[in-house]
Amino acid sequence: MNRRDMLRNGLTAGVGLAAGMQRASADPVDLSFPADFRWGCATAAYQIEGAVREDGRGQTNWDVFSHTPGKVANNDTGDVACDSYHRYAEDIALLKALGVNSYRMSIAWSRIFPDGRGKVNQKGLDYYNKIIDALIAAGIRPYVTMFHWDLPQALPGGWQNCDTAYAFADYAGFMANKLSDRVQDFMTVNELACFTDLGHQRGIHAPGLKLAAAAVNQVRHHGVLAHGLGVQAIRAHAKPGTRVGLADNTSFHIPVIETAEHIAAAKKATREKNAMFLTAIMEGHYLDSYLAEQGAAAPKVQPGDMAAIGSPLDFVALNIYAPEWVRADAGPKGYAVIPHIASSPRMASPWLVVGPEVAYWGVRMVSELWRPKSLFISENGASADDPVADGRIDDVDRIMYLRNYIGQFRRAVAEGYPLKGYFLWSLMDNFEWADGYGKRFGIHYVDFATQKRTPKLSAAWYKEVIRQNRLV
Repeated sequence: MNRRDMLRNGLTAGVGLAAGMQRASADPVDLSFPADFRWGCATAAYQIEGAVREDGRGQTNWDVFSHTPGKVANNDTGDVACDSYHRYAEDIALLKALGVNSYRMSIAWSRIFPDGRGKVNQKGLDYYNKIIDALIAAGIRPYVTMFHWDLPQALPGGWQNCDTAYAFADYAGFMANKLSDRVQDFMTVNELACFTDLGHQRGIHAPGLKLAAAAVNQVRHHGVLAHGLGVQAIRAHAKPGTRVGLADNTSFHIPVIETAEHIAAAKKATREKNAMFLTAIMEGHYLDSYLAEQGAAAPKVQPGDMAAIGSPLDFVALNIYAPEWVRADAGPKGYAVIPHIASSPRMASPWLVVGPEVAYWGVRMVSELWRPKSLFISENGASADDPVADGRIDDVDRIMYLRNYIGQFRRAVAEGYPLKGYFLWSLMDNFEWADGYGKRFGIHYVDFATQKRTPKLSAAWYKEVIRQNRLV
């Protein structure tokens, strides 16, 4: 072949390649979400509000825990946090600038009932009324979580005392009555496994206990009972049409390979590993296998408890971060959980193993196991190191994480699972519990010395996702 033929053939190949690229780009993959899909951000009261001694707020278990030397990284506390108690209007402006139509927030129980029950603190109620009204004025729909770990310290015995579940129901019913003229969606509790196990079994969260198995199981029972009684109280006191759910960090077990045997194994693992929490709530009873496994340490259940725990829900909201990988196994359980290893990819928080498939499988597993009416992602996000350079925070690692996870949520929506909305964790950097201020999850950078908020690159990315209602 002479040079002219070589050039001619190369040109022809290039034209063919260009034509092929034009054909491909003319029919792109649909990455859009349904027109009524809800986009939002999430925060929690103790993590952002600060003002812990202002306007009649009562002391909480996290106030005590964070002021106990050595319990929180750098001995940080939530005393000031993001000072959102005074800067809530600025923070709502951040939400409006993003273009979100929804916001998941929590109420500090001790601002309403400083002692957990009894006398109402009107200043606390006034504060949340102002926030709700400001959100609605900004065109943002509030989704209100009644309990996000900050338990009034005055309640005798805390979650070890069954009476705390009833105190929670009284508080939840009271707040639903006061807010449901403007708030349509309530979540009872956030992440049962965290405020029970991390606080009472592992001791790394408030109140910092390491109880024996029987006591831990009883705390778990009081947690799900509080949820169930809370559902009943909200329904009894809220305006007609109010929707009730919870925000759960379900232990998501997902198949190593998408084949029938591994999918069945992962589904069985998901149901059994959540026996004390979401499984009990959605099925209204404890699995026989769970009770047998716990033996004498099984929770003591009073008449009527399980009926309350299994109260029907209008939606289930899921906090989805890290997966647990499962394979089919010939052993008696029928599955084996594959442990994470040192080389497993992680974000800045050591526990945050990256596995985007958990977004799809979390939605699918809950949908197929329990058929909820609708689902929301109440939290999803990532910690990153967030270097500041020339006033910019180009957090491309977080964008990578979010893009991959939201892509998997998109798959779930495309396959018909009832996912109706997504709340990114978090609107801004905040007090990250036992990690203090050292782990940043926000899409707005907070300089905790000045409280200045600066949008990160991820905020611009998320704004564009919302604007186009599609993955970008």
